[in-house]
Amino acid sequence: MPSILPNGQRCIQQTTVTAVPAASNQGFYALFAIQDVTNLTNRIQSYQAELRERKRAEAELQRSNAELEQFAYVASHDLREPLRMVTSFTQLLAQRYSNQLDDEANTIINFAVDGAARMQALIDDLLTFSRVGTQGNPFEVVDCKESLNLALSNLQILLQETQADITKAPLPIVMADPAQLVQLFQNLISNALKYRSERPLTVEIGSESQENHWLIWVRDNGIGIKPKYAERIFLIFQRLHTRQQYSGTGIGLAICKKIIERHGGRIWVESAPDQGAIFYFTLPKNNLRSDGGFLLTSLVKEDI
Repeated sequence: MPSILPNGQRCIQQTTVTAVPAASNQGFYALFAIQDVTNLTNRIQSYQAELRERKRAEAELQRSNAELEQFAYVASHDLREPLRMVTSFTQLLAQRYSNQLDDEANTIINFAVDGAARMQALIDDLLTFSRVGTQGNPFEVVDCKESLNLALSNLQILLQETQADITKAPLPIVMADPAQLVQLFQNLISNALKYRSERPLTVEIGSESQENHWLIWVRDNGIGIKPKYAERIFLIFQRLHTRQQYSGTGIGLAICKKIIERHGGRIWVESAPDQGAIFYFTLPKNNLRSDGGFLLTSLVKEDI
């Protein structure tokens, strides 16, 4: 019977019995080994309880996140149509009666049109944000070079207006959501174009092979940010500047973070005021496609 410890808990013992042949080769001796495993058992039980609680908390967090994503999707989706109606009728009012109204009335109408347009942009970005995890495409073999070129094509007019000098280094082939990878490059590059300084704008995109992942970066020589804001800028609706200084909804980098997290990587920024910014993100190296086929992880496009 297990003994009782001073705290009233029963002592847990492990007993091992080994048969040892007698020297005369007649019969066996029984060798008993008794070991106190109370502390070890308690630690195992405590770890198992902690693991169960952590799994429960993770499941609850995933459920909560899924509900929030669904709410954001439904709310933003359902708001688009009535907002489009408000915008259309406000613009129609401005077109038909602008000559019949005084300056104050025209100013009020302009404010209404501008506010509706900003709300429409906010709803569109919120809808995009909510769709990253729930309505993404299946992962497939994606050439980052082609994704980057498509993103640059989407930004062609802005690139011409800013006269940005784009430098592209070799980029890898990865397993990813093609549309989200284009959006990732597009958001990061448009961010560099927006927060440019008075210097001629340069943007460099490069990559480096590391042990278990690819490290990819977008470097610019823009206005930069203070290091204390390095994490805040990836939160939804977080802005460091007023709308009068820079347009936007404050969701672009939050979308980038969500895309990278869906792909199993991470994203961060290194920057200082007036020193430009370098946005780094990682994408895991995968040896197998989703269909079980083998994929070389060392492929990098050299022909830029």
